[in-house]
Amino acid sequence: MRSLNESNPVVSTTSHFDPSNKPKGLRRVFKALKNSLRAFSWLTKNEAAFKQELSLAAVAFVVLAFWSIPFLERAILMSSIFFILFAEIINTAIEVTVDRIGTEFHALSGLAKDLASAGVFLSIVIACVLWAGVFYSHI
Repeated sequence: MRSLNESNPVVSTTSHFDPSNKPKGLRRVFKALKNSLRAFSWLTKNEAAFKQELSLAAVAFVVLAFWSIPFLERAILMSSIFFILFAEIINTAIEVTVDRIGTEFHALSGLAKDLASAGVFLSIVIACVLWAGVFYSHI
């Protein structure tokens, strides 16, 4: 059986993943929350698309606060907005990772970014279909 370094020469002997060294219990939860809040802070400062979608979310939540529809429909519409934000976060993570690997043009790097962008677009289409369906059922 080959060691980690023999099967992947890029991994150095100093970079060893030690699962026993990971935080456990509430400490892990709080550390994950801290990392998530740092990510949200970075997104709101640096990503124009995320800021636009966050503004859309704020408007949508105000509309939902005053729109008298059943709880399940309200939950579905709120989830559709959260799904757009989720897709944008994944899109940004892919873009940042591709840029970290290298800034030179490569067809696969462009494809990865385009596919992630298509995911965001599809999440917006899903949200629009859901909102239109609920709106249409109440007119």
